[in-house]
Amino acid sequence: MVLVGDVQDKVAIIVDDMADTCGTLAKAAATLNEHGARQVFAIVTHGILSGNAIETINQSCLSGVVVTNTVPLGDKVERCPKLKVIDVSATLAEAIRRTHNGESVSYLFTNAPL
Repeated sequence: MVLVGDVQDKVAIIVDDMADTCGTLAKAAATLNEHGARQVFAIVTHGILSGNAIETINQSCLSGVVVTNTVPLGDKVERCPKLKVIDVSATLAEAIRRTHNGESVSYLFTNAPL
């Protein structure tokens, strides 16, 4: 794994579209940690979290992992104190409504419902 830039004494944030087994995520966090990052967080759109993903996150140097609720997580949130979930259902529903009615979806980039 190649790190570009200086992370010494910084909070590093890994952004990814999907996290499945979280092996690569944990490896990236370890690399950032080895290069002096003070904390490492991950923000992931789709938390697939299959196999030993929860154990991998729990045993990693990640300070936290934020995912959306686009994939059902079952008891995974309870088993992983580092895992936080953002509910995007209102935003997705509004995007579908706007598409159906021929309205601007790009409006949501600055005015997403909370």
